Amino acid sequence: MIRSNMAGVIVEVRVKAGDRVSAGQEVVVLESMKMQLPIASDAAGTVKAVRVKPGDFVNDGDPLLELA
Repeated sequence: MIRSNMAGVIVEVRVKAGDRVSAGQEVVVLESMKMQLPIASDAAGTVKAVRVKPGDFVNDGDPLLELA
């Protein structure tokens, strides 16, 4: 599970269900305090589900993606 590391608005989701990701790959862009911050995967795997879409507000710890 990839979770948000701060509160903000989702600007971009760079992967979709079924995509393979590697550790360190940027998967979501979050805007917080007028800064766009990339969120990277902490592990390699296949995206099982995308839990957010652009425009969604998330809090610290909210799930963004599920990895299998």
